[in-house]
Amino acid sequence: MTGLAQAQKVDLVNNEKDKKVEVSIDGKPFTSYFYPGEDVLKKAVLYPVRTAKGTLVTRGWPLDPRSSERVDHPHHVGVWLNYEDVNGNDYWNNSDAVNHEKRAYGTIKHTGITSIKSGKDKGELIVTADWVDKDGKLTLKEVTTYTFSGKGDTRVVDRATKLTAVNGDVAMPDIKDGMFAIRVARELELPSNKPEIFTDAAGIATKVPVMNNEGITGNYRNSNGIEGEEVWGKRAIWCNLTGKIKDENISIAIIDHPKNVGYPAYWHARGYGLFAVNPLGQKQLSNGKDVLNFKIKNGESTTFRYRMVVASEHLKDAALNAMAADYAKVK
Repeated sequence: MTGLAQAQKVDLVNNEKDKKVEVSIDGKPFTSYFYPGEDVLKKAVLYPVRTAKGTLVTRGWPLDPRSSERVDHPHHVGVWLNYEDVNGNDYWNNSDAVNHEKRAYGTIKHTGITSIKSGKDKGELIVTADWVDKDGKLTLKEVTTYTFSGKGDTRVVDRATKLTAVNGDVAMPDIKDGMFAIRVARELELPSNKPEIFTDAAGIATKVPVMNNEGITGNYRNSNGIEGEEVWGKRAIWCNLTGKIKDENISIAIIDHPKNVGYPAYWHARGYGLFAVNPLGQKQLSNGKDVLNFKIKNGESTTFRYRMVVASEHLKDAALNAMAADYAKVK
């Protein structure tokens, strides 16, 4: 069992030429903090993400397309954190492939690497970013700490993102697309039985067609025992996506933290491979039952904390409850 396994060495290597910090655990590639710049990708992400056995769990398209993948939502790349409405600017959908005159797009600009630490049981990366609006005005200053660790065939990323309002109050009203998210490999999607059209707040529609379901094995389950597509718009402490790629059983779990606003959060988890937790979109995700309309006052800060677990097994509820209890102790 993972709990009995020894913590593994974590190595972080700064590859400035390729604009990434490469993360290896137990000598094997796990992920990279990738900040290619606006001409390639308008945000920094963790990409790609692998299991301990080397299997890719993130979608390759549009950066590294693989056969049979979906080609919708080009802004869904790797693992990221942003939001659809920050003072009226959309940071979620910002991609040259979806830019639309109906929407003001904000951009999260990587500004630096503060600290890189490898270690025998964990690695830590601290980075900074600026959230700027459509006019280039600075809205939020971001400081994010990533902590990487591994035991046995399990990999863990803890992300703590501190956002500080620096030019007046910042409004982040309830909206669907947010906040901490991963876009997964095709095999980990849920089998689709009908075409979908998803329309954002500006009325921009994206078609998601029915595809061949052969080898498509994904299923969601949350901390309240709700499964499948029904986890969307439900509150939960954690949500787990299980599936199989070739002969490898895989789990990707995201765990909320008790200190987060809106805990336990609502989940924006879709069958086509978008797996997100959105603490701020309460009105949309609860069908009007709850309303938050979150704000950060000028000069003040808030921190969003999430744990992502990637395991080469189908994690049981008891194991995830233990991981959540452990994570709750993290300050």
